[in-house]
Amino acid sequence: MTERIVRFSIKRPKLVIWAVIALSLLFGSQLPRAKTDTDPKHMLPATSPVRVNNDKVEERFELHADWIVLGIVNESGVLNRNTLSKIARITDEVAGIPGVIAYDVVSFTTADNVTAKGQDLYARPVMSTVPTTSGETAALRKSLYENPMFVDRLISKDGKATAIYVPIEKTANGKVIADRVRALFEKEAKDGNGDRFYLAGDPVARDTFGAQMFKQMAVFSPIAGIVMFIALLLMFGSLIPVIAYMAVAMVCVIWAMGGTIGLGIPVHIMSSMSPVFLMAISTDTVHIFNEFYFRFKETGDRESAIMDTMRVVGRPLIYTDLTTAAGFACLAAGHIIPVRVFGLLVAFGTLALLLMSFTLTPALLSLLKPERLRALTAHEDLEESRTSRRLAYLANWSILRHRLVAVGGILLLVVSLVGIQRVRVNNNMVEWFKPKSEVRVADTIINQKLGGTATAYLVAQGDKEGAVKRPDTLRRIEQIQRELEKSPLVGKTTSIVDVVKRINRVMHGDDPKYEVIPDSENVVAQYLLLFSMVGKPRDLNNFVDYPMRQANLWVQLKTWDAAAMQTVMKQISHSKSANGPIRIKPAGAAYFNLVWNNEVLWGMLYGFILSCILVLVLMALCFRSLRWGLVAALPLLFTIVVIYGFVGFVGKDFDMPISVLSTLSLGLATDFAIHFIWRFRQRRAELGGNPPLDELLTWTVARPGKGIVRNALLFALGFSVMMFAALTPYITVGLFMAAIMLLSALTTLVYLPALVKLWQRWLLAKDITLASNGYARGVEGQEK
Repeated sequence: MTERIVRFSIKRPKLVIWAVIALSLLFGSQLPRAKTDTDPKHMLPATSPVRVNNDKVEERFELHADWIVLGIVNESGVLNRNTLSKIARITDEVAGIPGVIAYDVVSFTTADNVTAKGQDLYARPVMSTVPTTSGETAALRKSLYENPMFVDRLISKDGKATAIYVPIEKTANGKVIADRVRALFEKEAKDGNGDRFYLAGDPVARDTFGAQMFKQMAVFSPIAGIVMFIALLLMFGSLIPVIAYMAVAMVCVIWAMGGTIGLGIPVHIMSSMSPVFLMAISTDTVHIFNEFYFRFKETGDRESAIMDTMRVVGRPLIYTDLTTAAGFACLAAGHIIPVRVFGLLVAFGTLALLLMSFTLTPALLSLLKPERLRALTAHEDLEESRTSRRLAYLANWSILRHRLVAVGGILLLVVSLVGIQRVRVNNNMVEWFKPKSEVRVADTIINQKLGGTATAYLVAQGDKEGAVKRPDTLRRIEQIQRELEKSPLVGKTTSIVDVVKRINRVMHGDDPKYEVIPDSENVVAQYLLLFSMVGKPRDLNNFVDYPMRQANLWVQLKTWDAAAMQTVMKQISHSKSANGPIRIKPAGAAYFNLVWNNEVLWGMLYGFILSCILVLVLMALCFRSLRWGLVAALPLLFTIVVIYGFVGFVGKDFDMPISVLSTLSLGLATDFAIHFIWRFRQRRAELGGNPPLDELLTWTVARPGKGIVRNALLFALGFSVMMFAALTPYITVGLFMAAIMLLSALTTLVYLPALVKLWQRWLLAKDITLASNGYARGVEGQEK
């Protein structure tokens, strides 16, 4: 079947090429419809218990899912007339931006301060008008610092920072609104007053990343393509192999991305990296051209060389592509949406690659002129090729020192296992930006000056209606707050307890000693009733439900690290106050980041383990030998362990980019190993009898191994340019892709010969040769 397809492609190359172009235009027409989605909450199915619970919490307490934080810093203090005037103007103007929930914007001019006059309770903005005298400024300062709910939220302890909190609609784009807000404060910053403005918050980070990831890929994908173009040209000396590779890679990317977007599926951070993965996996062309050059040198006939090449490398290509596709498809077994999309997208792209290997690539090969081929392949011989001679020397070294190589590999694995124990599973979207980027600097400054930009909700559930009004329940919640605030990761906590204590104080002549929880449940109930009558609805609804059975505790964290929220959850689980009559359930953006961390990263790990098992089974079927299947899996195991050992030693978190790269190593390491072992066994079957093992291994390293080296160097060079990207996930991808490529190739060409030599009796004594295989018979006697 495959032979007929190849022969058809050779006879009618123009028809094949135009058919591929037509289909690519069809898929490519969907690309402009691409939409991004970087919201962590959308990573889980709508029916997920975590997502359902979070939606209920937001609805019950009238909370907003997304907040933009505008930090304002003045080293001389923000409580001056000029800065306060800016705050008032910006607050009014921000409220008018489309997508902003105007009635819940929080700043000095909108945040209510609870006061009392006699038995009358009042809730008025802490700054109704901008102070014009020093006395008015002093009164504002007193109002801010005497109300604990304002300190570290609206005003920093040192008075040098404040913030405007801007809630946005769920469908709004955080970057678009952030750009509008930026235009406002850039205009205000021109007076030289010393005010500095910083924009932070989850929607700013994720939507800015969503916009930047397309720009980064638009810039660095062509640069990587140019570098690989030059490398291929130097390797093969002709434009046809270069065009063939680039065309096949582009077809896979366009078909996979176009098909995904055409189905209406948004582009997540993981699927945005799919073009990089597909270009890395599109290695078939390199193996085909590597063997084709050898074949043409031996036969001198173009069509025979193409057919012989596909007979020899066709079966390994089928198995490597099917194994890779199956491995990625296994990721769809989980319930995390981006992981599913990523796995199926790359699997489809890999199958498209397999189709192109037997159609488009042979068609392009047939366009090469024989005269040009003779010049190009003049030195494509094991004796004349410098690369092949060097690889032969490497093979001899590995074979002669096979025990030393094996021991060295074991020692490296042991050291790497030590490093793996230091790996921390963690995710932080803000750290996907470089340290000096605007988003990361803003987040750092606001976290240093105020309570923090990462918000979590801890819902305290009582045993019956009215439980929140009981003094003992309120004291338990207060104790939880005090315990959490001991952690340097927690910047501030706010709850109904703070509201009740504030009311109790002002109702007793603003005496600080009454800033405590009243002993009477009836008094608490009266306070809450009074407050509901004078304050904004959100001021109470954000903290309690109407049956007064549940209370919402706001926690502001100093970092978006998922590990920080994990620490909070551990504190809650160990807190005596969080046990007994009340139970704590988490929600909020920071908690979703933790869920993303656990579900996605651990889900990727689970999917990867499942993929490894499936790949092992497929390789055993490929070689019709469990023994050879196990040997073929060793480069994969070695690459993974060494890479993650390095990650642990350098202190790099096991985050989303790193977890995604583990699946890439699955495709690359198995690709090299399958090609090596298949060609080794195929050569052994062709020679017949019991040919010298050392010569067999040397030939495999020198001839098919040359394709492996070309492949590894090509992508190591191409994707190393991504280390200059502005977003750290792409830097990680570039750096680790180069490392995975080189390490996979080195493991295949150095460790596999040593292991085959070491285990020759176990592997070869009962080895089923491929003499009966049509691929071996078709090329028998033509190997040099």
